[in-house]
Amino acid sequence: MIAIAGAGAFGTALAIALGRDGRNVALWAREVSDLAASRQNSHYLPGVTLPDSVSVTADSDAFLHSDVVLLAIPMQALSGFLQSHSAALRGKVLVACCKGIDLVSLEGPSAVIRAQCPEAQIAVLTGPSFAADIARGMPTALTLAGADENLQTLLSTPTLRLYRSSDVIGAELGGALKNVMAIAAGVVMGAGLGDSARAALMTRGFAEMQRFALAKGAKPETLAGLSGLGDLVLTCTSAQSRNFRFGQAIGQGTGFDPKITVEGAATARAMAEMARRDGIDMPITQMIAALVAQKITLPDAIQALLSRPLKEE
Repeated sequence: MIAIAGAGAFGTALAIALGRDGRNVALWAREVSDLAASRQNSHYLPGVTLPDSVSVTADSDAFLHSDVVLLAIPMQALSGFLQSHSAALRGKVLVACCKGIDLVSLEGPSAVIRAQCPEAQIAVLTGPSFAADIARGMPTALTLAGADENLQTLLSTPTLRLYRSSDVIGAELGGALKNVMAIAAGVVMGAGLGDSARAALMTRGFAEMQRFALAKGAKPETLAGLSGLGDLVLTCTSAQSRNFRFGQAIGQGTGFDPKITVEGAATARAMAEMARRDGIDMPITQMIAALVAQKITLPDAIQALLSRPLKEE
C-alpha cells in the first residue's frame, strides 16, 4: 500500500497516476466527504475520476498500513503535519513532494522530515510537472532524489518516468528556487516587458539558482537537470503555474486569490534571508521578496535590477 498525505492537486494527481497503473493507494486528507462521494477532485482536477484502487480516507491509520508515504503537504504546513502524525509515520519511507523552504527553520523538506521523523528513510520527488498533466496521463519526467531502485520502480508508471539522483540538496533547492524565478517571470510578462526580458530573467535567474545551490553543496549537474533547469523552463513559460500567475498579477497590479498556495512567495522571503546571512548575491530573489512584502514598488524594483553594474556573464 502507498499512502499519499494531502489531496490537493499534486497529491490527487499522483494517486490517480499510481492507481491507474494498478497500485493500491490510500489518499489522505483532513476532509474527504466530497472526494469520497464523487470520486473526483472537482476543485483542482475536474473531470478526472479516481481509479478503483485508490481509497480516500481521513484516518491516519492509513499511514500505519503503508510502507511508503508521499507527503504532498504544502511546505509551510509540513512541520506541523509531521509533528501531529509522527507516531504513525515512524520508520516509514517518506517522500517529500513539496517545494520550498520552511520559514521558521529555513530548512528544506528533507531536513524538516528528519527533525520530526529521524527513523524515516527520506526521498524527494520534484521536477517539471503540472498536476493536470499527470492526472490525465500525459508523459512526465521527474527527479526522485535519495531513493533506491525499488522505490523508483514502485513510483514509476508508463507515463510518469522517474530518474534517480543522490543529490537531495540540489533537487530540493532547484525545486524551491525555480518557484521564485517563476514569480519573477510572471512579473515580467504581467508588466508587459516582453519575451526578450523573460528570456534574460530566466537565464540570470538560473545563474542565481546555481550560485545559491552550489554554495549549499549541490551538484551542478542536478541544477542542469529536471529538478532545476527543467522545472524552471516549465514554470516560467506557462500560466498553469500558480507562481507565474501570482507574479503576473503583481506585474499587472491586480489582486490574486489568497486561497491559492504560492510556495514561491514564502520561499523568496526565506531565500533572501539566507542569502543575506551567508553573503550570497541573489538580486532577483531579493527583489521578489521585497515585492511580495510590498517593501518596494514595481517600477523601483525594475529600475534597481536594470541599473546594476555591468559585468562579465
